[in-house]
Amino acid sequence: MLDQYPVILEQSVAWGDMDAYGHVNNVMYYRYIESSRILYFHKLGTYAQDVLTVIASNQCKYLKPVFYPDVLKVAARIEEIRNSAVRMHYVLYSEQQQQIVATAEAVVVFVDPVEMKKTLIPKQIRDDIIRFEKKVNHDLNLGNNI
Repeated sequence: MLDQYPVILEQSVAWGDMDAYGHVNNVMYYRYIESSRILYFHKLGTYAQDVLTVIASNQCKYLKPVFYPDVLKVAARIEEIRNSAVRMHYVLYSEQQQQIVATAEAVVVFVDPVEMKKTLIPKQIRDDIIRFEKKVNHDLNLGNNI
């Protein structure tokens, strides 16, 4: 199920991640997703390039509540490469429940660090993403929008 995701972050649920209702607060899911996204781009070496990444949009579907103590596997992959952006997909899998508890998506736009405007994804990063995804037999969509 997670074998076609090149990055799987193990995230321990902390007591402080829960809200007044006794389950993990919805904001925490975005933090977990952020950590897996950063790990993905770190493994690619993207942060060493002369380009920034910003989130244009994101969403999360909460399928089951998560409770302390638990460990989530937060899997990340890129679904689509566009001219200036990528669409990422995430799966959050609960070790305690042995099932997927949430899914999420984000559009990540590449930005020129001087002009602070969207820019084309550098060829090296584009090629690295394709190779990285192929290592787990994931064929991504090579779109042309944004």
